[in-house]
Amino acid sequence: MRRSPGFYSATFTGGHTLQLMVADAITGEASEFWRNAPRDSVFTTANNMTWAGEHVILPVTVPGDEWDRWYSVSLSGGAPTRLTTTDGLIENATSVALSPDGGKTLFYCTNATDIERRHIWRVSTGGGAPQRISTGDGIETYPQPLASGKQVAVIYMDARTPASIALVPSGGGAPKVIFPTLGKSFPTQAHVVPEVVKTKAADGLEISNTLFLPNDMKAGEKRPAIVFVHGGPARQMLPGYHYMQFYHWSYAVNQWLADQGYVVLSINYRSGIGYGRSFRQAPNTQARGNSEYQDVVAGAKYLQGRADVDPARVGIWGLSYGGLLTSQALARNSDIFVAGADLAGVHLYGNVIDSTNLAFRSSAVGAIDGWKSPVFLVHGDDDRNVDFAQTVGLVQLLRARNVYHELIVVPDDLHESMLHSKWIETFDKMGVFLKRFVWEKQKAPAAQ
Repeated sequence: MRRSPGFYSATFTGGHTLQLMVADAITGEASEFWRNAPRDSVFTTANNMTWAGEHVILPVTVPGDEWDRWYSVSLSGGAPTRLTTTDGLIENATSVALSPDGGKTLFYCTNATDIERRHIWRVSTGGGAPQRISTGDGIETYPQPLASGKQVAVIYMDARTPASIALVPSGGGAPKVIFPTLGKSFPTQAHVVPEVVKTKAADGLEISNTLFLPNDMKAGEKRPAIVFVHGGPARQMLPGYHYMQFYHWSYAVNQWLADQGYVVLSINYRSGIGYGRSFRQAPNTQARGNSEYQDVVAGAKYLQGRADVDPARVGIWGLSYGGLLTSQALARNSDIFVAGADLAGVHLYGNVIDSTNLAFRSSAVGAIDGWKSPVFLVHGDDDRNVDFAQTVGLVQLLRARNVYHELIVVPDDLHESMLHSKWIETFDKMGVFLKRFVWEKQKAPAAQ
């Protein structure tokens, strides 16, 4: 019999608002196999349902829970069973997959028990204790169970290994990379293994950061430092290559900067993912007061307080929302950030230029008179995410204040360039800019 699950949402006699039904796709005959309780505040909708053997599984946002959950409902009836009892991020539909035996096992990617990374877990769709199956300190995403049932294919990365295809035993074990084979020219040993360091913002919120220390550091030496701020802001940077394209590149760029001798700090500021719903939905972020900027300042002050960092040589770079935070850093704290690279950033929230407006004051242009540090600007003039006018307007304000800036406009290109050659050019010129205005800036005098 061909069956198809579906749900109906309404207010039914008896007070329930949701019922799940299964129907014979040929005859059209349907029967209910579950309904929610009257005034149920948890099971209020049923989206992205998936067949899983004799169950239907679905993601559920539970009020007051820091993490999204997956539940299973048996076709024979009964209360829904929570499958993902692990406390961790399950980012989206690419994070879950069902076993090829009719869906008896749910494989999922999460940062449970290792909040700075991603690993693969498994749980029976009938319920039971989840088990982490990918071991080690790498990063595993996009699980795809093989037809044999013995292995799960994943995208694998670690501190020195870019995105690769690996196999993980379904019963648990170390990932085995099967493609590609890195050539001898790949600078594996030139990579540093970053460490996670914690900082506290001015309001006391703890922030996770990834620190890259150059391999050639010498005792007593003070190096220039670079802060990296990701975009989104719904992102989490990891202590290894990233599963998203631009952040895969930006991790490599941060390794490249460390190889040139900079101390690099990548900041997982509030409103990002990976640290729970309260962190993601932190109050007063973005145009409502830009509370996340204090996390950037805390990261920069952490660098300035390190014995191996020259506090007078701290720069910053980022794309998109990272460009927004870069421009805010230069406008608000040119006393901390001596230069920055702002790639396709937002410089004005909305279209209000009333200086008393909160969104205006939350924007970089709201503090434009404090902008003294040089900036490297890049923007595609066909950007569909951030209006090119954001950079055009900023340039006019910088010119009026005699602020040094370098500008690259990429004709007919998008938010993230579609051309590899343009990225090579951008990062090369950014490196030259940072060397000139951060590395070669006059060093702070030695302490007496």
